Amino acid sequence: MKKFMDKDFMLSNETAKKLYHDFAADMPIFDYHCHLSPQMMYEDKPFDNITQIFLGGDHYKWRYMRSCGLDEKYMTGDAPDQEKFRAFCKALQYGIGNPLYHWTHLELQRYFGIDTVIREDTADEIWEKANAHIKATQMSPSKLINDSNVAVICTTDDPVDNLEWHLKIKEKGHIKAKVLPAFRPDFMINIDKPTFAPYIEKLADTAGAEIDSYQDLISAVYKRIDFFNEVGSRVSDHALDSVPFEDVSDEEVEAIFKKAMNGEKLTQFETDAYKSKTLVKLGEKYYDLGWTFQLHIGALRNNNTRMFEKLGADTGFDSISDYCIAAPLSKLLNALEVESKLPKTILYTLNPKDNYVLATMLGNFQGNEVPGKIQFGSGWWFNDQRDGMTEQMKALANLGALNKFVGMLTDSRSFLSYTRHEYFRRIMCNLLGTWVENGEFPDDMDTLETVVKGISFNNAKEYFGIEI
Repeated sequence: MKKFMDKDFMLSNETAKKLYHDFAADMPIFDYHCHLSPQMMYEDKPFDNITQIFLGGDHYKWRYMRSCGLDEKYMTGDAPDQEKFRAFCKALQYGIGNPLYHWTHLELQRYFGIDTVIREDTADEIWEKANAHIKATQMSPSKLINDSNVAVICTTDDPVDNLEWHLKIKEKGHIKAKVLPAFRPDFMINIDKPTFAPYIEKLADTAGAEIDSYQDLISAVYKRIDFFNEVGSRVSDHALDSVPFEDVSDEEVEAIFKKAMNGEKLTQFETDAYKSKTLVKLGEKYYDLGWTFQLHIGALRNNNTRMFEKLGADTGFDSISDYCIAAPLSKLLNALEVESKLPKTILYTLNPKDNYVLATMLGNFQGNEVPGKIQFGSGWWFNDQRDGMTEQMKALANLGALNKFVGMLTDSRSFLSYTRHEYFRRIMCNLLGTWVENGEFPDDMDTLETVVKGISFNNAKEYFGIEI
C-alpha cells in the first residue's frame, strides 16, 4: 500500500515520477486566469487564522460542506472562525473521492508544513499548528504568492475598474509576480439583464464619453481596452452560458441597443444578435492589440434564487448547462477569421460532453502567429479534478497538439490555490508517463522534457507574450 500523499502522490510509474520531479515540479506558475483580489494583494494584511485562508470565498469548499448538511453559518455566516474550521474538518474527514480532500491536504503540507490527516479529532491540533505558523511567518497574500514561484497573475476586472490596485502593486514592488488585469466585459455584453442600462451609464462616466448609440458604446469600450492595455493587460475573458450567434447589420444592432436602453423587452433573437455582434467587435480590437480572447462556456448560474438574494453571485449555487454550442461557436470564430481578425483564443467548456466539440473546433482556425493559436482550455471549475483534467488532455492529444497546450490556471479566489498547479502537473506527468510505460511513446527524455516544461509554463510564456 502506498503512503498517503507522499512525494510520489498520483505518480503511478517510474517514468511519471521522473517527469514530475525532474521537469515539472520546479517550473514557475503562469496564472493567466484567476479571481484573486488586487486590493487584498496590495494591502497585504497578514491573515489572522487558517479559516480566513481556507474558507474565505472558496465556494468549492462551501458546496461540499452544504452537501454534508452543515448549517450556512459555518460557510458564509457568523459562526466563530474556529467553529467553522472544526465543521469543515468534520465534513472533509469523509471526503473520499472529492478533489477537495487532496487540495486541502496539499495546502496544509505546502504552506504550513503540516502532514496531519484532517479529521474531526485532529481539527484543534491543526488549528493550533497552522495559526502558530501564520503568526510566526506573518502569512499574507504576498508571502503566499512569492513562496509559490508565481511569475504572472492575471486577475479578472470590469471595464469600469480604475485598476488603482494593480498600479499600486507595481509601485509597491512587494510581489515578485507580475500582477496584470484581465478585461471581463460581461455586464456590457448581457443586454438581457436588468443591470444593462445602468451599467452603460456607468461605463459612459468612466470612459468620459456620451453613449447615445451602439457605435458610441463600442468607442467607449475601446477606450477602456486601450487603458487596460497601457496598464499591462494582454487577455480578455468572457463568461458565456451558451454561445450566441446571429448575423445582423450595424443598423439592426443599433435598433436593438436603443430598444434595450429604453427599457423595452428584447426577443431571444435580438439578445443573441447584440451579443454576437459585440463579441465580434471586441474580438477585432483584441486582435489589433495582440490580446488573447478567452471564452468560458457552459455555466448555469445562480440557480437558487433564495440564496442568490441572500448571498449574491459566486457563492456556490452554479452548475453545468447543456446548450448546443458547436454551430454558433463556429460562426462566431469564422466571423472574425473571414476579416483576418481572429485573435489568439482559448475555449473552455464546463460541460465535458463538449470536449470533442472544442478539441475539433481548434483545428478549423489555427494560424501561424503562435503555436496553438486556438487553445482548448484546461479542465475548468467542475472539471478541475483528476478525471476532468485527464479527459480534457486526452481529447486534446487525440485531436490536436497536446504539446502546445498552455496548461493550468487557478480560476480561484483563494491564495492557497497554487497547489492546484502541482495537482495538475502530477496528473499530466502521470498521463504522459503511462503512455511511455505502455510503449505508446518512446522513452525519449529530451522530447518529454520539452513537452512537460512546455505545458507546465513555457508554452504560456510564449503564447501570451508577456515579458517576464
